[in-house]
Amino acid sequence: MRQKMSFLKNVFGSSDEEKPNNKMEWNLLTAMNQLDLIVSMSEEKAVLIFKHSTRCSISRFALKQFENEFNLEEKIEPYFLDLLNYRDISNEIAFRFNVQHQSPQVLLIKNGVVVYDASHSDIAVEDMRLIC
Repeated sequence: MRQKMSFLKNVFGSSDEEKPNNKMEWNLLTAMNQLDLIVSMSEEKAVLIFKHSTRCSISRFALKQFENEFNLEEKIEPYFLDLLNYRDISNEIAFRFNVQHQSPQVLLIKNGVVVYDASHSDIAVEDMRLIC
């Protein structure tokens, strides 16, 4: 499922003047079986998972910064995980991809494996650009 940034506006309860500057489209990660799809898709195109805590101001800041910098739509398919509502999926991600859970956290998956894992202020679109 793809939705425009209005999804995040609704999650945060933002006012109109707080809208993000870009029109990034996210695939919402809401079902466990999507992880199999992500692994399969990553054979053709890199897939990003952004794990976000909707109650954390640090996570909100990292998300906004990421969205403002992200311009790799042609190379990376972005997925958004609301880890408060889908903690079981977050736990499965940690297990399946052998990464420690963090929030906020991005995972870049290529050919079924994590090739980039960063959290908090270490999240950098420029690093992903170098990998893709």
